[in-house]
Amino acid sequence: MLELQGIAVSPGVAVGKALVFDREGYSIDRCLISKEETASEWQRLVTAVERAHRALADRGEKTSASWGADLGGIFTAQQQLLVDPHIRSEMDHLIRDNLYSAEYAVSEVFAKYAAAFRKASSSFLAERAADVRDVERTLLEALTGKPAQTLKSLMNEAIVVSHDLTPGETASFDPEKVLAICTEAGGPGGHTAIVARGMEIPAVVGVGNFLHNIRSGDEVIIDGHLGRIFVSPDQATLDRYRERRMARASIVSQLSELKDFPATTTDGVRVELMANVEFPNEAQASLTRGADGVGLYRTEFLYLGHDTEPSEEDHYLAYLKVLKDMQGRPVVIRTLDLGADKMGQTRPIEPENNPFLGLRSIRLSLRNPSLFRVQVRAILRAACAGDCRIMFPMVTTLDEFRSAKFLLRSVTEDLVSEGVRVPSSLQVGMMVEVPAAVLMLDRFIEEIDFVSIGTNDLTQYTLAVDRSNDSVADLYQACDPAVLRLIQRTQQITSEHGKSTSVCGEMSNNPAYALLLVGMGIRTLSLAPSAIPVIKKAIRSVTLGQCEAMAWRALRLGTAREVDAFLMNQLAGLVPEIVLQA
Repeated sequence: MLELQGIAVSPGVAVGKALVFDREGYSIDRCLISKEETASEWQRLVTAVERAHRALADRGEKTSASWGADLGGIFTAQQQLLVDPHIRSEMDHLIRDNLYSAEYAVSEVFAKYAAAFRKASSSFLAERAADVRDVERTLLEALTGKPAQTLKSLMNEAIVVSHDLTPGETASFDPEKVLAICTEAGGPGGHTAIVARGMEIPAVVGVGNFLHNIRSGDEVIIDGHLGRIFVSPDQATLDRYRERRMARASIVSQLSELKDFPATTTDGVRVELMANVEFPNEAQASLTRGADGVGLYRTEFLYLGHDTEPSEEDHYLAYLKVLKDMQGRPVVIRTLDLGADKMGQTRPIEPENNPFLGLRSIRLSLRNPSLFRVQVRAILRAACAGDCRIMFPMVTTLDEFRSAKFLLRSVTEDLVSEGVRVPSSLQVGMMVEVPAAVLMLDRFIEEIDFVSIGTNDLTQYTLAVDRSNDSVADLYQACDPAVLRLIQRTQQITSEHGKSTSVCGEMSNNPAYALLLVGMGIRTLSLAPSAIPVIKKAIRSVTLGQCEAMAWRALRLGTAREVDAFLMNQLAGLVPEIVLQA
């Protein structure tokens, strides 16, 4: 058995046969033309560009119809790349001066740009390499009239493994046949990852070189929750994951009747289960699974899905759709939570040595007030359509929060003076993701309406562990006693002042950890829509006293390993029908 670690970008577990996909699709030989043929060869390329442009437009329309306009917008950006004047000029030079065929000129120019993007220090640019190859493939299809290898007509279920996948290839997959995706390259902010999440296909990317160790037909397990890949797993691992997958499917099916029932303990304590959503079309899926609202509306897709800065109208329409779809239920919109390295429009002049500690989240927004004002204006305009709340990410100091609220007030006054309707009041909260925010929460508390604990980043910053670094990934433990103490302190302070606290990190998706959080006093959990039925079942199967007993014991253990083992044992005893997150 070969076990590999990558970056989990789309949750879910899949067990099946591997299909090694040659994503290159074309092999273009060096071919020369005569001087007399250059004009006709260039015209052939111009015609092919027009056909490719239409093909990308059609791909965008189909993707928008199936998965939402925001995913479809990715192909609008690709259309801009196709007609980029620099690329056009270089292809013209290779045809007219070097006497290359149109196919070879396309292959040379796009390969050069893709290689340059992959080597870029900016992760935003590095993750655009797949878009370059996608446009190249589409243009070569238009030139040759021959489609590259695709999986549109896949006959049997398979787990697709490849060096890389383009957004177009991913969008063309049939989710009923493609069980999961695994690639050597790629990152969490790439368009391929965004498309996979939007289609709810389990995906792990950035695994590194492994294709030489796998063949089509090999048994593979993809764990899209933890970023694990097992090639030719042993029987025990195979049985464990098959049982988990089957049990989860069975539970979700059985619990469909709980959709309209609250997550209430057997002794009557109500817990709100909110959804984490990334795309507007996910709001309906959240309601289908019984969400009480949206506890975390990530807005990063608006920036990652386009190579140009989103307009105020882009923001407004996206927020308006979710607010309307949620039919009066609360929607918490988090402002931009990206690093400058991920922004195609607002990159730092000098590359950052450590982007996690650099210009990101609220820091980036405050450094770029024009960008921030556009987003805040759109939120305020849409807020009248429902129960809208705004939340600022990665707040570290009181000055940051006050600056953000000042800008919010300023934008509100501008809109009112313009005659634009805005809500008379708007709840304003902050993410608790760094230890400094917890230590200063007694000072923040008078100026905030609510807090949301982002356990993913809180764990990373508390334990000084980069969870994407294989060398220290084993140290990343959300149930570490230090992290639990910070959560406990946050809940105590907010409770004393009558403010609400939610938890929106990965901890909320785990039934054992969810019961622990309830026992610690948390009454709002925000989680992936797909996890809501399982968490609801767990909460409805226990008493508050049982949860509090779990928390009392867990907070007195000394290591993450001890806490995790204790919680899993407790869950197995209290709710044995729920599959453990092994």
